Amino acid sequence: MAVSEMERITIVAPQDLTDPILQVIQATQAIEILDAPQLLQTSAPQAAEETTATTLYLLKRLQKMITFLRQDVQEKDQGQLKRRVLSFQQLTANFKQQEVEAALTQVETIQQNLKNLAQQQQELDQEEQELARWQYLDVHPQTALENAVVKLGIINNRNQENFLQGLKEWPNIYVEEVYQSPNHVYYFVIVPRENRAAFSSLAEKVSFQEVDYTYSVAPKEMYQAVKEQQAVLQKEQQAVKKQLVPYSKKLQRWLLAEEYLLTSLERDKAQEKLATIGRLFILEGFLPVSQKKEFIAQLYQEVPPTSIVVETQAVEQGGDVPTQLANHPLVEPFELLTEMYSLPRYGEIDPTPYMVPFYCIFFGMMVADIGYGLVMFLVTFIALKVLTLKRSQARFLKFFFLLSFPTMLWGLIYGSFFGATLPQEAFGISLPFPILSTTTDVNQILILSVVFGFLQILFGLGINGVLHVKKKEYLESLAGGFCWQGVLLGIALILLGQLVLGQPSLLLLGLVLAIGGALGILIIPIIQTSSKLKGLAKGIYGLYGITGYVGDLVSYTRLMALGIAGGSIGAAFNMLVGYLPLIPRLTLGVILIVLLQTLNLLLSLLSAFVHGARLQYVEFFGKFFSGGGRSFQPLSPSEKHVNVSNQQAVVQKEQTINENNLEKSVVEK
Repeated sequence: MAVSEMERITIVAPQDLTDPILQVIQATQAIEILDAPQLLQTSAPQAAEETTATTLYLLKRLQKMITFLRQDVQEKDQGQLKRRVLSFQQLTANFKQQEVEAALTQVETIQQNLKNLAQQQQELDQEEQELARWQYLDVHPQTALENAVVKLGIINNRNQENFLQGLKEWPNIYVEEVYQSPNHVYYFVIVPRENRAAFSSLAEKVSFQEVDYTYSVAPKEMYQAVKEQQAVLQKEQQAVKKQLVPYSKKLQRWLLAEEYLLTSLERDKAQEKLATIGRLFILEGFLPVSQKKEFIAQLYQEVPPTSIVVETQAVEQGGDVPTQLANHPLVEPFELLTEMYSLPRYGEIDPTPYMVPFYCIFFGMMVADIGYGLVMFLVTFIALKVLTLKRSQARFLKFFFLLSFPTMLWGLIYGSFFGATLPQEAFGISLPFPILSTTTDVNQILILSVVFGFLQILFGLGINGVLHVKKKEYLESLAGGFCWQGVLLGIALILLGQLVLGQPSLLLLGLVLAIGGALGILIIPIIQTSSKLKGLAKGIYGLYGITGYVGDLVSYTRLMALGIAGGSIGAAFNMLVGYLPLIPRLTLGVILIVLLQTLNLLLSLLSAFVHGARLQYVEFFGKFFSGGGRSFQPLSPSEKHVNVSNQQAVVQKEQTINENNLEKSVVEK
């Protein structure tokens, strides 16, 4: 059984030990904490609520600072913000609250200064934009003239001709075009006092919009002054931004601080599930038996054994017991397929180990190309070795890493390398490729697909029968498993003995198995049911299920169809590029074939993943697996930026800090 055995654990301790105990639970990731019974007081103490509020406030400030500092980190340094593996002790030791609070105060001050400077910059930019239109005007618009007034104004381009034509009636009015934009013209006008009324009338007709000039110096001089102020302001901004450099270089430290605070909040949430009675608290949860010894040992290292009470008891199948899968490292990546369908209930069999061999065969048969398998192998191998990924991402890559081997194996059988057929002779040596040709051996591949499906169905029925036997449900094991095995195997022997080998003995054995299995399916419901007529009807309906098995077998023909389709598409791409002339083939053709083969690889992987999973879910799981379990959810670190190991001694070396290199740390697992 690949489902971890669970026990129910109860811990009673003084409230001042709450956080140390929760830290041990979080470090080992061993306990799923349950909500306390409603009859017990579960409200968190006021001190705990204040601590949570303080942590949350500090976290929000820190996240704002990280967002702000990330804008200051050079693009070349972004790649150094790599995910790492830390122990829980390292994560805790790296957090220094006074340092974080001091940095927050300083960065917030710098941020406010930059905000003020930006506001000033915006105001100067607006002034510069307005003055730019009058920058060549070296006369102050408000210059006092004895017999005239000075006006600045803007008119639409469409009214320019009417405006200039109207001014010709008063030759003593001086007009100068200062600036022209795509839609407007900017004028400097000197109007004699005797022509003010006439000019006002003309201005109204052409929508002459007067500009109120409020500066004390001429536009040309003021424009230069604004430009100088902008330059000074930019230097001030650069000087203030330099103050961020020490904090930007410590960005990795602030990310670890955020990780710590998020992890601390998880513990605060867990406290809400605890029951409190007086000065004591009661914690209840589920603990995998495999982690029990390690958890108890680490708990007693951190907390005096005389200060707490720890009790465990076995749990029965059913109920709300969570499920934790525990498989071999080669099987573990395939748990994602089971989780996509449904987790087994606690005490139910985990179908993952039984599914893996069939899924590998089916996946390899549907992709079936040595080149594609090599690409899968190299990409996943390098990524797993070079990168530290989230656990889910690493498991996904391991999944395709393992599937690269059956893909290459079936590619060898089909003799396919990126859609090209392997040579049948090399250096005068005759090679056996292809063992099965996707062009001439289609019928054999089709039969092989059905045979694989037939074997998986028999295996699933066998598991069904064995599970019922373990429960001492002997009649159910016959009706739901072994009898159907007899029927299907009998029909196979009949076909083999009659149509293929011509062996009467196989025909006779097949008839015995098929008839015996059919009679069992028909009779057992009659025995189990008080109403024999209802039992007979149930047995007849059960026999009708043979049509479902026919449909199941037909479903496996997709193994042949997808394998041949992927190879044919790859070969067609090769042929397409092969038609190009030599020079285009060696230039554009190389790029084209890489893109086309990559497309075919991705489509083949998607098809094999989906259809391979469907065959497991419908044709295999349906024979013995029901699911409906819920996953084990232990109190764990947040793992937003780093992976936190649940092993106490993962890292023996102290974390080294290099502030000139964004605190790139070396962690040995």
